[in-house]
Amino acid sequence: MYERLKNFWHAGWLYSCRQANNMNKSISKKDFANEVVGSVSLSLVHFKTEWNGACQIVSMIYEDLANSYKGMANFFTVDMETESKLANEYGVIEVPAILFFRNGQVIDHAKGLIPKNTLIMKIENALSSARN
Repeated sequence: MYERLKNFWHAGWLYSCRQANNMNKSISKKDFANEVVGSVSLSLVHFKTEWNGACQIVSMIYEDLANSYKGMANFFTVDMETESKLANEYGVIEVPAILFFRNGQVIDHAKGLIPKNTLIMKIENALSSARN
């Protein structure tokens, strides 16, 4: 099933995703307040599970974007199975989900199989609104 989804999404709608170096950091509830909520920079937090096919597809896109936006935004990953309390705290009940934070506040979000272009647009909007 995963290979079929991957081929479908890669064939057209999501464009191709090259394998990127891991530029994002796994984060736990213990470090979340300091690294995400306490940051004035744009921070993206990807809530995922390892067994979910959609999460695997979005993870490839997320890795690519983390590499592309290195130094402009912080990228974090939360494993929903080990950090379910953190997910509940932010109302994340389905995966994949990406929350966008700035100054400790959620400023945007994306859920489900998210097209790469949509994520790029959301990141660019968040970065440009910070400049204004």
